[in-house]
Amino acid sequence: MLAEVAPEASRRAPHAAAKATAHRLSEVEAHTTVSLPVALGEFARVLGGGIVPGSVVLIGGDPGIGKSTLLLQVGLALAEERRVLYVSAEEAERQVKARALRLVPAGQAPSELYLLSETDLEAILEQIDQLGPDLAIVDSIQAVSLRELEGGAGTITQVRECAARLVAAAKASGSAVFLVGHVTKEGAIAGPRVLEHMVDSVLYLEGDQFHAYRLLRAVKNRFGATSEVGVFEMRTTGLAEVPNPSEVFLAERAVNAPGSAVAVTIQGARPLLVEVQGLSSPSSFGHPRRTANGVDLNRLLLTVAVLQRRVGLPLADQDVFVNVVGGLRIDEPGVDLAVAAALASSARDRVIAADIALIGEIGLSGEVRSVPQLEVRLKEAGRLGFRRVIVPWTLGGEVQVPAGVTLLPAHTLREALTLLELTAGARSTPEG
Repeated sequence: MLAEVAPEASRRAPHAAAKATAHRLSEVEAHTTVSLPVALGEFARVLGGGIVPGSVVLIGGDPGIGKSTLLLQVGLALAEERRVLYVSAEEAERQVKARALRLVPAGQAPSELYLLSETDLEAILEQIDQLGPDLAIVDSIQAVSLRELEGGAGTITQVRECAARLVAAAKASGSAVFLVGHVTKEGAIAGPRVLEHMVDSVLYLEGDQFHAYRLLRAVKNRFGATSEVGVFEMRTTGLAEVPNPSEVFLAERAVNAPGSAVAVTIQGARPLLVEVQGLSSPSSFGHPRRTANGVDLNRLLLTVAVLQRRVGLPLADQDVFVNVVGGLRIDEPGVDLAVAAALASSARDRVIAADIALIGEIGLSGEVRSVPQLEVRLKEAGRLGFRRVIVPWTLGGEVQVPAGVTLLPAHTLREALTLLELTAGARSTPEG
């Protein structure tokens, strides 16, 4: 016998019962949320000032980059005054304790930090409900699972449902939740893309495992600026803040070496001065190599093509290498001019003056294009003692130049290299 079909009105009844009322914006009561203080200033900068109660933050990064170390440090610091639950789904409690003891002085472990080694999400949610922590850290979201769902931990269904229940628990209890997320070989957080939409903030811990420096970058943040960056140095005692990263990245710069240029870049809202190294060498193969470390390979290919066609720099039979010192990755196009200058300096075997910094994007016609936040960049360059800065001719508006800093505007890449005395002997081309 066929099942009886419910009448249309009956099927719509649950939706009809739910009524929503729109309110004028002026009638909506605004609530001021007090963030929990974070001892690590660089971490607080990326979060937008502190940990917002009831928020859910997803932190991703390559294996071994320091995600667990960073969150354990945050938990240890917050547990001095607040209750913190650290859930490790991948390590035993004694392993987490051994790592914690390396991060704090002997005998000073806070009493309000609770450890739980568990992969069952129901058990984790029960502990969150019983303890009522101000902060719960789950390391990692791909390692926990619900027994009622098919598939093992890490599957799309498990990750999505576990994250949804943790988000609901955070909103209901007011406990902030930090989730650690594994990344794929492409560098994106593993699991469904909806995972990043479910949480309030998404942070990435970046860096080269063979370098000491790490960048914590916000790509989504409902409580602060996106693309904000915090800089840390990995030490035996954990991740230490780097309050003046520009000075650190330039500390070992060889000022009298060809192929070295200083770029003034923006990472989030923070200006950074970094050393860009370029090297050109005759190729031993039929197809010259183009290697980029710390900059986008496609931007490097563009820059090499412009140097060849618009400036006449003979790089067609040269292997070209570019490196950003310190293991940083710079994605913004404002570093183009420094990359081009470093390569020209290497190809011409000429040194760029130590007091010159470079700012500018390079177009396909060889023009030097304006970049945002020029005034902030100039202020940082002046603070670190750079007296001349090569900038785009079009500054993009009124710019207040710091005292002691001289601007050297350039319409084209050829003009910029002429100011650096790097064009002597270059082959003249009609496009130049």
